[in-house]
Amino acid sequence: MFAYCADPKTLEGLNWLSCYLTTGTHLSFYASFLTVLLLLAVTAPVALLFGFAGAMASRSDLAPLRWTGRIYMAMVRGIPDIIFFLFFIIALDQGLEYLAHFLRCDDLSQPVRQGGEFRVCPAAKIPPGNAPQIVHQIYAFVLAVFTFAIVFGAFAANVLAGAMKAVPRAQLETAESFGMTQRQINRRILIPQMWVHALPGLSNLWMILIKATPLLFILGIQDIVYWAQQIGAMKTQTYSYPHPDWRLWYFLGLLVFYLGMTKLSEIALNRILSRVTPGQPKVTT
Repeated sequence: MFAYCADPKTLEGLNWLSCYLTTGTHLSFYASFLTVLLLLAVTAPVALLFGFAGAMASRSDLAPLRWTGRIYMAMVRGIPDIIFFLFFIIALDQGLEYLAHFLRCDDLSQPVRQGGEFRVCPAAKIPPGNAPQIVHQIYAFVLAVFTFAIVFGAFAANVLAGAMKAVPRAQLETAESFGMTQRQINRRILIPQMWVHALPGLSNLWMILIKATPLLFILGIQDIVYWAQQIGAMKTQTYSYPHPDWRLWYFLGLLVFYLGMTKLSEIALNRILSRVTPGQPKVTT
């Protein structure tokens, strides 16, 4: 980035450090913080939407819909996050390519499953093999958001379902006695009031979501954990900027980042909760 960085071997002290911290890999490391923030900004509303749909489905009068909502809430909650993430993202990716194989490929004589390998024709690859790198990165990010949303949507569904049960039954029965339909009761009474009861649980779920973002690393996305691992590892003299193993310091920086994120969220959420839910328990990290 700087003119004096042309020959790193001749640098010392602050000049070496300034050049080291502005390399292309470090710029990617800094950009990965935006990836984490973008994941939170996108996943939170999508997970809330999944949760609301699951909670409403669990209260449905239609048995199949009610069973679907309850199974979704119970199944996802009962599976460890890492196992679900690794299974679901592979299953979803292969499922899409399997469907595309039958829609786009001309030669269907060979099975997709060949021993332990999963093979589809080049036209069925998602995204295509010749697609720009940015397309592959966006696709991986969308899969990650969808996976996060399903997992945390199940937790949100349980929070919202409990909040709906906390709304006094007498109010719902009174509205029904006045001739209001179930849709009107939900829209005018149940949903507006249940948010007051749901906010403490949703606030804590937001804190858990923040602390779960390092799981992006195991999904193959180059997030802050990936870059901290890559950059902090020991570099020999064959590299432009050789240094010992500095991963401890990089991960210490990540600890500070996450502590700052959770602390700021705690302050903001407690202010919101103190206004709309007086007397309710506060959010803690």
